[in-house]
This record gives sequence, C-alpha cells and structure tokens, in this order.
Amino acid sequence: MSNASHSGQKMPVVFRESGLRYFFFSNEGSPREAPHVHVKGGGRDAKIWIEPEVSIADSYGFNSQELSAILRIVADHRDRILRAWHEHFGDGRPL
Repeated sequence: MSNASHSGQKMPVVFRESGLRYFFFSNEGSPREAPHVHVKGGGRDAKIWIEPEVSIADSYGFNSQELSAILRIVADHRDRILRAWHEHFGDGRPL
C-alpha cells in the first residue's frame, strides 16, 4: 500500500487498476464510516461501500458501464481492501 496526499491528508492507496486509483482517506469521519474505498482517475471519482455489501455510495463522472466494472473490481479485491482498511485504522478485526 502506498500513500498519496490531498490537502495534507494521507490517502493510503490500496491498489491501482485500469488507470484508476483505489484508496481511502486517513480521516474517514468521526465516528468512522463503514469500510469503503474511493476510486479516482481522469477527473472522475466514486465512493464504494465494502460492507455490508459492495455498492455505490456516490459517484461523479463515471458512466454506468464504468461503475459496473469498478464494482466487479472492488468485489474481486474486497478481502484485500478490508485487510488494508483494518490494518490502517488499527481495528484489528479478523476477516
């Protein structure tokens, strides 16, 4: 996992695929929101819930075909994203 920065806020990048960056912000609210991942690339962005199921929370600029592909990718990498989430936030929850 690598880190990017946005306005001084760490953004741990879980992975990159098809020109898109899959990441989360180090400050995900207080209390912290449910596990999710942000997807960004080409001036477009989306927020995808990981739990309780993979679903779109919000999106800007992606068409329905791109969002379907993103949902498939997130579902394929769900365990990896959850592991990174819990390691980063120190939840210590087993998968």
